[in-house]
Amino acid sequence: MIPKTISNETSLRPIFDVAIIGGSFAGLTAAMQLARARRNICVMDAGKPRNRFALTSHGFLGLDGKSPTEIRKTAISQLMAYPTVTMRDGLVSHAEPHAGPHDSDMRFDITIEGSECITARRIILATGVRDILPDISGMTERWGVTVLHCPYCHGYEVRDEQIGVIATMPQSSHQAMMLPDWGPTTYFTQGVYLPDDETSAKMAQRGITIENSPVVALLGTAPTLEAVRLADGRTLPITAVFTGPKVAMPSPVAELLGCAFDDGPQGPFIKVDASQETTVPGIFAAGDAAAARHNATLASAAGIMAGFGAHQSLIFA
Repeated sequence: MIPKTISNETSLRPIFDVAIIGGSFAGLTAAMQLARARRNICVMDAGKPRNRFALTSHGFLGLDGKSPTEIRKTAISQLMAYPTVTMRDGLVSHAEPHAGPHDSDMRFDITIEGSECITARRIILATGVRDILPDISGMTERWGVTVLHCPYCHGYEVRDEQIGVIATMPQSSHQAMMLPDWGPTTYFTQGVYLPDDETSAKMAQRGITIENSPVVALLGTAPTLEAVRLADGRTLPITAVFTGPKVAMPSPVAELLGCAFDDGPQGPFIKVDASQETTVPGIFAAGDAAAARHNATLASAAGIMAGFGAHQSLIFA
């Protein structure tokens, strides 16, 4: 099936049933549902998935230990077997709605930077988020290997090692409470996120060491980690660090389209309902961009719901 075209001032522009912005776990899962529903879809991807720094993905049923890159390549290969799927490489730099008198007439114009403009009847935003790491020497070059964020994704791989938690928010103490199940844990408050008396007592029961002198540098040959240097000059042996980076939207598209946001502990995320529809009719969102809790399996599950929601909105508009 070939997408219909509509004329604009200078050319014929393809029109798709659904445009999916973002081609990682959430976006590709949403695309699969729509491809199997025989809808003409276009998946646009800038080629910078959030998980590109991780060597392996864990906890994903049937794919444990596979690299995120390998998972995406397999998914794209399977997706492209469906004749109604189009893929475009590039960053979506602009999008704007053109609503008709009825929901069924809804249209969105989407611009791929330096490439082309397409039109779609529905949009799924699966852009992920951009991580903003603490401003500590040695963090960036270790991100995804020995500087980590999810105990369930990476805790097993650093089991029985000396684990540190660098606090970035009040909820960091919750992260620290989980980690002794994988290894001896030190909670670095950074002199800011000190636990209250009750939490301190619970940490003591879990065998967690609380350190108030801030971490100022990570030591060793990156991406490995051997120790951390503290502001008071001490050096402590630590071989893996967990932290909660702040997050930001990597693309202005959701804001340009008028989608509302909720505030999460790490940063904003797109507000959606039970069908993953945003506050703008016809626009859906899934994955890390639309959830406070970030996990590959949860992203894929949300992608399924967004695919279902977009498809059914085309039918029942």
